[in-house]
Amino acid sequence: MGRPAAGAPAARSRLLAWLAVLGLAGLAMAGQAQAAPFAYVPNEKSGNISIIDTATDQVSGTLPGGIRPRGIAADPAGRQLYVTDAKAGALLVIDLATGRIERQLPLGDSPEGVYVSADGQRLAAAVEDNNSVVLLRPGQADGASVNVPVQGKNPEHAVFSPDGRWLYVSAEEAEQVDVIDVAAAKVVGSIAVGRRPRGIGFLPDGHRAYVACEMAGKVYAVDVDRRQVVAEIKIGQNPAGVAVSPDGKRVFVSNGKDGTVSVIDTASNAVLATLEVGKRPWNMALTPDGTKLYVANGRSNSVSVIDTGRLVKLQDISVGELPWGVVIR
Repeated sequence: MGRPAAGAPAARSRLLAWLAVLGLAGLAMAGQAQAAPFAYVPNEKSGNISIIDTATDQVSGTLPGGIRPRGIAADPAGRQLYVTDAKAGALLVIDLATGRIERQLPLGDSPEGVYVSADGQRLAAAVEDNNSVVLLRPGQADGASVNVPVQGKNPEHAVFSPDGRWLYVSAEEAEQVDVIDVAAAKVVGSIAVGRRPRGIGFLPDGHRAYVACEMAGKVYAVDVDRRQVVAEIKIGQNPAGVAVSPDGKRVFVSNGKDGTVSVIDTASNAVLATLEVGKRPWNMALTPDGTKLYVANGRSNSVSVIDTGRLVKLQDISVGELPWGVVIR
């Protein structure tokens, strides 16, 4: 598939803009209200980003992704994508109106996960080879970055708490989650978990977090206020990605070696179901209404779509080579 300068999101935006110009503001608003979000999938080996229309679950286009795209995030307004290019050691800022890379900001060697605070004012990128997290201000031209060293080696994810106060950082060579005070831009503590912590997800109220630990085969439920593990949940082999439902009632965890996704009930911390997906499922994302989960399958070159109400897999969507994750806007 080619790389159009502007994909389906830009076309939809242009249509709504013309409706507004023609005085059909009500129709434009209705179109916006009915428009399904798009899922964006960075393909690490293909060097591009697949665009999935969640209304049809079809690939509607691609975006440029640099040389080796990995982590992906979107600003809350849905105007830009932020993508880490592991080969270039940079953060790519992609303008969704044009479908082009607008800026590149230096991060360091081998950046991986990138996350945006809920208010859109901060970005955090985990940089593996530098053993650090880079904090940025996306609204400023130079990013206004600061480098925060962490204890865990080869950090992979740096996830904001819902209130934006804390960053929880996981690393491949660690048995703890490092806690960064965002305002102070420094590590202020750590929480002991299992070997090789990977994905992290906070409940919407911010009082609990779930950490998948790959080598332990467990998910650790963490009391955020006390910085203590309150439950250890045995799931599949090599758990990696974590996604939390908007209502906070369920946590979804990908099991890389098993090719499955486990569903955890947060009231009981029990596993409700285990669903088969593709090979080497990695990072995931839920639609804003929580009705569908999109799972990047690194070795299947696909994204599995799960109906979260019925807990069944709906289909697999072919994307590029080695998909790393998903963000939905």
